[in-house]
Amino acid sequence: MQSVVHHWRQLHSLGPANNDHLSAWRVAISVAVPSLVLLLLGRPDLTIYAVFGALTGMYGRSEPHQLRLKHQLQAALVLLSGVTVGVVLSVNHLHSWWLVGIEAFLAGVGSLYSDKVRLRPNGPFFGILALGACASVPVAVPWYVALLIAFGSAAFSLLVGFVGWVRGRAWKAGAARPSASLRGALRRRAAIHAYRHVLAVGAAGTIGVLTGSGHPHWAMAAAAVPLAGADLPSSVHRGIHRIMGTLLGLVVVAVVLLPGPWAPLHFFPGAEAAVLALLVIVFQFTTELFMTRHYGLAMVSFTPVILLMTQLAAPADPQVLIVERAVETVVGAGVGILVVVLIRSRFLRRLNRRPAPAAGAPGRP
Repeated sequence: MQSVVHHWRQLHSLGPANNDHLSAWRVAISVAVPSLVLLLLGRPDLTIYAVFGALTGMYGRSEPHQLRLKHQLQAALVLLSGVTVGVVLSVNHLHSWWLVGIEAFLAGVGSLYSDKVRLRPNGPFFGILALGACASVPVAVPWYVALLIAFGSAAFSLLVGFVGWVRGRAWKAGAARPSASLRGALRRRAAIHAYRHVLAVGAAGTIGVLTGSGHPHWAMAAAAVPLAGADLPSSVHRGIHRIMGTLLGLVVVAVVLLPGPWAPLHFFPGAEAAVLALLVIVFQFTTELFMTRHYGLAMVSFTPVILLMTQLAAPADPQVLIVERAVETVVGAGVGILVVVLIRSRFLRRLNRRPAPAAGAPGRP
């Protein structure tokens, strides 16, 4: 009983603050500038590419400028690879099983890479989210324009994250973020982690395709969320946070998109796209405020970010969009939790109980 109460409190506890507003402002500015440029150019429908490039700013939030730059360059590789593959799939009309197979495979590759370079937030989640989202919307401009927007947005995000360096201008030659040499036990652990990603993402996508969902990539992304947990309880907590946060976020989406006297779009006739683009910026700011303190609260804001920019890129029936998002999230997070529970080798449990190896030791992280 005491254990149940402990886990219940952990599920609802708010983590300590760590200058979250600074990171939130960096990410918000990174999202806002390219999004507003697209809005002024009359192309808010392309915001999706700008946002995924700008999510580079989510990484390295507490690191010194030099290490943050390196961390964000590593993260940009994951995000921009996802955007690029997604655009290629969209241009060539490769959906359904193509999307499931390619995204599951790259989830495994991204997991290995994330473990190798120690991305924080860890795991390939944002990369495969970018892949699925970009693959699911038609490319309304030449493919290279979509990629230029994403790459340019990522570059601007790097600039925003590094601009504070000019005050101190401290640069240590050879300074590097700790990385893991995936050998021996660590290699087996990384392989199990990657296998989990392939299995969970592939299974969630398969369920989505077989049930005729219009957005199986949402289930695939949700399936990767529990896998970022350090142990079974934290994995389950993340899965529950994902489900509950998404469902609450969908209430916000319903208020924004569904017709009614309360809807903000009702007060700005003819400027609906501009309102949606501005709301994406605001919700991305509040997402980052809670991303490390309470994942569920962060999802309340991040859910509108994803759905509103999807609606900008490919307008659809809001009711269908909301229902499919809810179902796919529950299915995906459930599959992810199930995979974590089933694939728990004695080796992995024993490894999780060991103290962290010293940084810099040969063959160690």
